[in-house]
Amino acid sequence: MKKKICIIVLMILIVLIGFGIYALVSEDTTEIRTVKSEAELEKIYEGEDTTSKEIIANIFGMPFSFIKNLSFRRYYYDDYRVYESAPISIDSSLNWDSVAIKGDTSSESTSQGTTSTKDFSTTNIQVENVDEADITKTDGDYIYSISENNVVITDVRNPKEIKIATKIPLTEIPEDLLLNDNKLVVITAKSTNNMYKYNGSTVVKIYDITSKENPSLVKSYELNQPYYTSRCIGGELFVIASGNMKKENGKIVRKYSEDNNQKEIQLSSIKYLKDVKTRKETLISTIDLNNIKQELNVSSYLMDVSNAYVSENAIYLLEQKYDYRRTYIPPVGSIFGIKGVFGLSTWEDDYYDSNNESGYYTQIFKFNISKDGKVDYACNTKIKGKTINQYSLDEYNNHLRIALYDYEGARVAIFDEGLNQIGITPFVAKGENMYSSRFMGNKAYLVTYRNMDPLFVIDLSDETNPQVLGELHIPGYSTYLHPYDETHLIGIGMQTEETVRRNSEGKVISTSAQVVGMKMALFDVSDVNNPKQMSEVTIGDRRTTSAILTNPKALLFSKERELIAIPVNNYSEDVEFGEEEESYEASIRTYTNYSKPYIAEGYFVYKINLTDGFKLKGTITHEKENTYKTYYYYGTNSKLLRGLYIDENLYTVSENAVKVNNLDTLEPVSELKITK
Repeated sequence: MKKKICIIVLMILIVLIGFGIYALVSEDTTEIRTVKSEAELEKIYEGEDTTSKEIIANIFGMPFSFIKNLSFRRYYYDDYRVYESAPISIDSSLNWDSVAIKGDTSSESTSQGTTSTKDFSTTNIQVENVDEADITKTDGDYIYSISENNVVITDVRNPKEIKIATKIPLTEIPEDLLLNDNKLVVITAKSTNNMYKYNGSTVVKIYDITSKENPSLVKSYELNQPYYTSRCIGGELFVIASGNMKKENGKIVRKYSEDNNQKEIQLSSIKYLKDVKTRKETLISTIDLNNIKQELNVSSYLMDVSNAYVSENAIYLLEQKYDYRRTYIPPVGSIFGIKGVFGLSTWEDDYYDSNNESGYYTQIFKFNISKDGKVDYACNTKIKGKTINQYSLDEYNNHLRIALYDYEGARVAIFDEGLNQIGITPFVAKGENMYSSRFMGNKAYLVTYRNMDPLFVIDLSDETNPQVLGELHIPGYSTYLHPYDETHLIGIGMQTEETVRRNSEGKVISTSAQVVGMKMALFDVSDVNNPKQMSEVTIGDRRTTSAILTNPKALLFSKERELIAIPVNNYSEDVEFGEEEESYEASIRTYTNYSKPYIAEGYFVYKINLTDGFKLKGTITHEKENTYKTYYYYGTNSKLLRGLYIDENLYTVSENAVKVNNLDTLEPVSELKITK
């Protein structure tokens, strides 16, 4: 009898101990947490939560100095590079739970506070009323551009006699410009050494440009992380900087500066999320450009950023990585919970679910933007797959649509305001990479590629049951899709030729594709079940490249003016055009002449309409000295050439010069050298 009692008591004790450990070790359900002390921030930096270790040491009578040194590591892949994560505590379980077109934002003048009555183009942005920074801006009377370590303000009120109004010298490396009313925002990178800006910080300078000849610095601040992206919404400036947490003198750095005054991010403004283990820090700063005397608001979120999308109402930050789950530690609750104690489940059952397979995963963090510009964390979710760029996301009727891909293929998922998944398409194009995506109202368009370019049309009108409607297979692939109108789409990418290899019996044994040049194509998607390519043009050869392939801001497009223009890089010299029909072919041959020992930066201007497709009007060339070093050591510099129009003139802007040409004939009007 006593033996049975002892057994029962022992079982009760085991159950009570199990519940005790589970209750003490399990984390609370709070999703967003605030750092409460320097010690807690230090533990996050070191990648461990010692609370559970202290509990276990006390329960089992073990010295904490012994168990504190126990660490377990998890491995993950990020873009084919394997990293070792920071140590995770033994109770960690990693419990993870492209654009609606409202107008032609690339060609119509948007309000920047200018009184100019001229018709001028603006930056090619993704979301209407959400301005994006770029290296060139205009208000119709002046052009603001970056040249080496200067911001140049060029007076273009008289296109025949353009002149420099002023140069603003900078001690940092200029990255981006934003223009709002009479405020010019200059975002610069401050390096810790001469080569790598990514270890440095972000410096933001705001100038009052009421006097273009004498701009005055009215606000400046520095964020202690590298610049990632920025937006301006209704005069509210949002700057996002992201990088590794830093330590100085044994303490985590929380400093930033405002108007040369050193400040510190309060612990109450440092947030981290349940189960997210990282040494990365993302800073979100906000300030009202119409009230720059107010204090800068800076918040810190302990997370990494791989992609970002901003609507008028929210900021979406994405962290994506490849999880390779070979080494892992079971969650304590899976062992000591009721099911674990009585053997009704194993920790492997909890760990391996549909959302815990090896592969690429994207964590989406949503931050709401209030009417006064305040940014607050809202929610997060996780989904398998990875995105390409900001055009992989779109907010439509407050619901988020996102295009993702992995080895299983590409698909589109839809989430409600709380990031609860409400719909997802089947996978398409298994084994192919996704190269571009675009959202237009209730439709999404995806481009994948292996040897041929499938363009998929997806119907999103029923958000709970989105459907793939049609697809088109053509040579080449598009890295950027731009709406021509509601039923036509422009694709810009690379042209390829497929090679088929056969054996002696004539059977196909392999296929491959080779890039033969750049490509622009015009697609008719009015019949969603049967998209068609209406027109295409191949530019240059296999060595031709363009900033537009990775940066849509380089595009100049206006449907009304039948205009599309892009910067192009290749071996070349200045190209002259005549009125002969063969001028196009001659210009391409000249522009891609292999014998040329240097690279030129040219601006290709096309006429575009639904009847004639693409027709080259001419090329405006901007060349740099010492181009071999510039292009081959530091990488392509085509991002430094932009085009814009003001009334009937086309302005091409580089670091070295501003050229003015008649928009219709491309006849030279004037030229201004910026650098000697």
